[in-house]
Amino acid sequence: MYTQGLSGPVDQPDQGHDPEREARFQARIDAEERIEPNDWMPEGYRRTLIRQIAQHAHSEIVGMLPEGNWITRAPSLRRKAALLAKVQDEAGHGLYLYAAAETLDISREELVDQLLAGTAKYSSIFNYPALTWADIGTIGWLVDGAAIMNQIPLCRCSYGPYARAMIRICKEESFHQRQGFEIMLTLARGTVAQQAMAQDALDRWWWPSLMMFGPPDSESQHSDRSMRWRIKRFTNDALRQKFVDATVPQSQFLGLTIPDPALHHDPKSGHWNFGPIDWREFRRVIAGDGPCNRDRLRARRAAHAAGRWVREAALAHAAKRRARAQAAE
Repeated sequence: MYTQGLSGPVDQPDQGHDPEREARFQARIDAEERIEPNDWMPEGYRRTLIRQIAQHAHSEIVGMLPEGNWITRAPSLRRKAALLAKVQDEAGHGLYLYAAAETLDISREELVDQLLAGTAKYSSIFNYPALTWADIGTIGWLVDGAAIMNQIPLCRCSYGPYARAMIRICKEESFHQRQGFEIMLTLARGTVAQQAMAQDALDRWWWPSLMMFGPPDSESQHSDRSMRWRIKRFTNDALRQKFVDATVPQSQFLGLTIPDPALHHDPKSGHWNFGPIDWREFRRVIAGDGPCNRDRLRARRAAHAAGRWVREAALAHAAKRRARAQAAE
């Protein structure tokens, strides 16, 4: 899982909007009613959902790449089977989300084309390389942990198909997070070299994991609108703080050190205060200049091209079945 601040883009004012209808729509939102595909909705609501769900779906699909690369190199058969199952789960998450987006009058093919063309975004975290086996544990522990913080509130999203898809996704992501933590625990209790590997992975993934929640609220131009529509329930900064408060005690249990000299506990607020995030790096990676941006898109384009015959065969088979059904009538 994997969302980038869960907010979607800034939309221009709807053309020809109907204030009375929009007021009734907002009243339904305020009453915590679910919006369904056949219900009227403002165009801005629809566009925001499409981009957010698509970004989420793309992140699940691209997120398979750093982990899939380690399936054949996992240290045991048990680890191999678990990682294979996790990657398979992520493919399924992407398909659930594409299906949810299709209820908003956009085709899956169009969404995939946007990803392959580089015009659609996915989570910045997947533009970093998985260099060691400890990275696989850290991705499960930190990245899936951050995703869960983002995604659990989406089970109460105002748009029904998205909210329902998230229920199963969150259950599976919780398992992935526990799986990653267990890998890190094994390494942290292992040899000196394994402990060093675990610490190195934490050092490299900590700050990108905090960036997963999106830019600070002071720079978010669209968060208020998404929260007003109940597409998201918490701000980026609130979710980021919740993640840090949950993760620091876990790192202490593992005996690993968070790579932040400014990290300290505030007894008054009860929160763990952390140092400044390098938002220049975040913006650079989002713009396409991360360590693996080009590799990720190259891999997705190659996979899409290699799977063309499967898509064509499935369409031909479906066409034959339709023809037979029509002939039988």
